[in-house]
Amino acid sequence: MTAPASAPAPASAPTPVAVSQGHPQRWLILGVICLAQLTVLLDNTILNVAIPSLTSELGAATSDIQWMINAYSLVQSGLLLTAGSAADRYGRKKMLAAGLVLFGVGSLVAGLADSTAQLIAARAGMGVGGALLMTTTLAVAMQIFAPGEQPKAIGVWAAVNSLGFAAGPLLGGFMLNHFWWGAIFLINLPVAALALVAVVLLVPESKNPQGDRPDLLGALLSTIGMASLVFAIISGPEHGWTSGRVLTPAAVAVVVLAGFAYWESRIPQPMLDTHFFRDRRFTGAVAGAVLITFGMGGSLFLLTQHMQFVLGYGPLEAGVRTAPLALMIVALNFTGLAAKWSARLGTPLSIGLGMAVMAAGLLAIATLTGHGYPGTLLGLVLIGAGAAVASPAMAHAIMSAIPPERAGVGAGINGTVAEFGQGLGVAVLGAVLNARFAAGISVAAVSLPGALAQAGSVSERARITEAFASGLESSQLVGAMAVLLGGVVAGVLLRRAERGSVA
Repeated sequence: MTAPASAPAPASAPTPVAVSQGHPQRWLILGVICLAQLTVLLDNTILNVAIPSLTSELGAATSDIQWMINAYSLVQSGLLLTAGSAADRYGRKKMLAAGLVLFGVGSLVAGLADSTAQLIAARAGMGVGGALLMTTTLAVAMQIFAPGEQPKAIGVWAAVNSLGFAAGPLLGGFMLNHFWWGAIFLINLPVAALALVAVVLLVPESKNPQGDRPDLLGALLSTIGMASLVFAIISGPEHGWTSGRVLTPAAVAVVVLAGFAYWESRIPQPMLDTHFFRDRRFTGAVAGAVLITFGMGGSLFLLTQHMQFVLGYGPLEAGVRTAPLALMIVALNFTGLAAKWSARLGTPLSIGLGMAVMAAGLLAIATLTGHGYPGTLLGLVLIGAGAAVASPAMAHAIMSAIPPERAGVGAGINGTVAEFGQGLGVAVLGAVLNARFAAGISVAAVSLPGALAQAGSVSERARITEAFASGLESSQLVGAMAVLLGGVVAGVLLRRAERGSVA
């Protein structure tokens, strides 16, 4: 739709949103940006179920599969801060549309790829689009809603994240049962096209009115530093934490990120203002977000292995049995119950209590998984209930601690924290599992499938499975302690911040 000829709207001056009441079409716009977000979230998990098909049809080696998965996460995590900064400077609507286009083109190339190299390159391109979408969707939500409605809006946004997590394996399993592997990427095209049209027609443009100069060196340093850090975390469990494959990128990450922090503290218009970290509300929410994703991401990654390797479920069956976690988050946030509870409890208490409930869920999985699925179901429901309250409250605390004109950077920080915490959780909890598992078996192979293949008797296979279950229990307990600690740290810091603002 175009403006009437008598009242043209300059392209360089987007119409400001009435923040006090919110945008009149804010809920419809939220549905649009959640649709855009869903395309990214589905792709985070949908590829995992296609690994057997890719191995057989493309002749992909283990290293190829790893790069198909990691190329996307490395590029996306490395570019989140840069993407958020670009959205603030050049316009969040423009960057949202650009992200959908890049993601759609990457999906098309991936779906039609006839070699592993093409698929890896396409996945990297999708990671660029994913970074733009992950930052702009949350930033737009903060711009179009009044402060009183922002917690509920972020709750819906977080629920869509969980829905994407749960639906990815289910959708992937369905597509692979009826079509060839390329269909899991081509299904993104109609969703991205519909979202693009809706974004162009409905989403208002917004950007930082100050028009900060682009921080090109900061963007380069943050991209290299975060990508190196994530690569080191990803490589640790497979190659060993003391190997050159891990220590070299880790050293690069430390040096480059230190240089990034120094550079950002010295320039007048930094991409990431280091003064944010002096705000207890911001640091408390960031600390809690790292530990919540550490515990939940790592624990659920290991739980899916337990369901497939120990209990014998297929990928689709395992996805169905982990879905109650996401469905609980969706139910509590779509109905607004989580937002109401958070408003009554206050941010510090809602985060602390939510993470305590999540820790109880992880504890239930650690201690009751051996008694069958009902114990696991109880743990998943508790984790979902706790996350439904704590996760949106933490995201809102991070975003509200940052000036509205820097909403893109705030969303980039929120996404970076989540990627870092989840990657670290998978690596550390995986290392705990492997160490406990290796101590309980006498065969050379450390992986469960390899150990079972070398087992010479039924009793030995049973002992190997029990050793894996013991390792799983230990890793889940570590995850539970991390989440509980995160709740305490975040709650205390946020409470102190509230008292300081009142004083």
